Amino acid sequence: MGQVADRQLAPPRRIPPPRRPLPPRARRRLRRIRALARALLRRPYWDPPDSSYVVRRWPGLTAICCATLFFWLSLTPSLVPRPWLLQGVIGGITAAIGYAIGALAEWLVRLTVRPVRRRLRSRGRGNRRPRPHLRARAWLTYYALSTVATIAALSWSADAQRELRRLQEMPETLTWHSLMIAAVALAICGALVALGRTVRLGTRVLIRLLGRFVPRPVAIGVSLLVSAMVVVFGTRDVVFDRGVIDVAAYLAQNTDKSTKDGITRPRTPLVSGSAASLVDWDELGYEGRNFTGSSLTSRQITSVTGRWAIQPIRVYVGQESASTFTARARLAVRELERTGAFDRSVLAIAGTTGRGWVNSTDAEPLEYIHGGDTAIVAVQYSYLPSWASFLVDKEEAGRATRALVDAVRARLREQPAERRPELVVFGESLGAYGIEAAFDGPDDMLSKVDGAVLAGSPNFSPLRRELTAHRDPESPIWRPEYEDGRHFRFAQWPEEDLARPGPASSWEKPRVVYLQNASDAIVWWSPGLALNPPRWLREPLGPDITDEVNWFPLVTFWQTTVDMAVSYGVGAPHGHRYGNGSVEAWAAVAPSEGWTDADTERLRRFMDGREAPY
Repeated sequence: MGQVADRQLAPPRRIPPPRRPLPPRARRRLRRIRALARALLRRPYWDPPDSSYVVRRWPGLTAICCATLFFWLSLTPSLVPRPWLLQGVIGGITAAIGYAIGALAEWLVRLTVRPVRRRLRSRGRGNRRPRPHLRARAWLTYYALSTVATIAALSWSADAQRELRRLQEMPETLTWHSLMIAAVALAICGALVALGRTVRLGTRVLIRLLGRFVPRPVAIGVSLLVSAMVVVFGTRDVVFDRGVIDVAAYLAQNTDKSTKDGITRPRTPLVSGSAASLVDWDELGYEGRNFTGSSLTSRQITSVTGRWAIQPIRVYVGQESASTFTARARLAVRELERTGAFDRSVLAIAGTTGRGWVNSTDAEPLEYIHGGDTAIVAVQYSYLPSWASFLVDKEEAGRATRALVDAVRARLREQPAERRPELVVFGESLGAYGIEAAFDGPDDMLSKVDGAVLAGSPNFSPLRRELTAHRDPESPIWRPEYEDGRHFRFAQWPEEDLARPGPASSWEKPRVVYLQNASDAIVWWSPGLALNPPRWLREPLGPDITDEVNWFPLVTFWQTTVDMAVSYGVGAPHGHRYGNGSVEAWAAVAPSEGWTDADTERLRRFMDGREAPY
């Protein structure tokens, strides 16, 4: 009775009201959401009954993880600060490379595990695949961790870019659109992956078609060969030779026929393109007209140096003036003879870049230092921009410059020894490469010229590579010392670096100065960056390179490639900007009689725009 009473005293159990059924439209939406979640998380497979391989509906987790990892690595700093848009581009390219590596790894694993699966099936032990809920948990883990890690990586990357800007004397303010970087990278990566999958699908279709007529191994080999040829030749011939390069050539050819605003035909007969010149004004090309049309006058030189000066000579031969390098060199020598260049105190041969550009900040200091008693000669070998010339005809820079050097030296040998001018050479970027390619080695250069100033020589420049490879063991690669600086010296800040490794008294003539910035991507770029760590990333690092920079396979290659495109966006002496460093270089290589350090400082301050002339 007591138990019955206890049960009667217990509070009645509440029964929940029945659930109201969902409307038909809501039920359909819920089913769609569940189906989408099931497709994203469970990653279904489809086993065709007529095939022995598995076709995936979605990318593999390994490939996606590798793509994400490579994107994180692309956010690490490199040589120069990058804008957010280019960061997105490089992030997309490197993510696509990571995806390809991950997909290849997955394929190799499946190829290895497939015989084991067949054996297990034959023994009745099943497929041994991961269960759906395990795959779903793996994807959920990836989504959660990758989102947090990507946000942290983008934030850290912005801080590293600000530190790099500080080292290179740029404002530390930085616009870093993290969301846009991720969106651009995702779009580029998706496009590249879709392109790769299209090629793979086409290869499979070709294998299936050929398999009807030939054995399967033969069909596979032929299909892979055809696909490789289509990709290689299509990329080279269609995209570059008939696409990008053709467009660049068309635009460059039209630009070469134009003239910069403010440039007019020179009146002095001592400059090419004048009425008395053997080279017509219209044949000089865009850069040739800029070089000759902006020639200094004796009055300008006197107003800066405070000394008596004469009109300097500038000779330039355009690509349209003669059909071959030898013919252009001979025409240049005849033009030098017409202007009386072999009677000047200094005769300088300038290396030109693809468009025929000669940097005025490299030429003018020599004319100021010698009071205009100089002659500068250059020839154009191409009208393409430097990047296109690098891809197509960079070897022509060496051939054109060698022909000019040989022709000028042959004419100088006809001159009495006591009346020969001092022969010097100079160039920047591809122009420096052209100068180097005109000689067979360091000793050959020293035996043929009286001095040289070379700025930003590319990595493939032969002389600089030899000097760097045989540098003194204690010197870093970004500031190499060759034979204790007896003839060759490298400098980023010439007023300080040229005093090392020894005093000026130990610096013998002829002297060669290399202006080389530790953060210049054009100096360090090479295809080997894709697989081999470079020496310029070893300790000690250059003075304008952040400690956060590291080498990663493939990633550093693309980072340095992008750095070449933005290396002009920093101030001198950083990136590929050398400013007025040639003032100290020329003062050390080919000073005039009575020229002092005070004169060098005054000229430097004037060219920097910090001091007015006399």
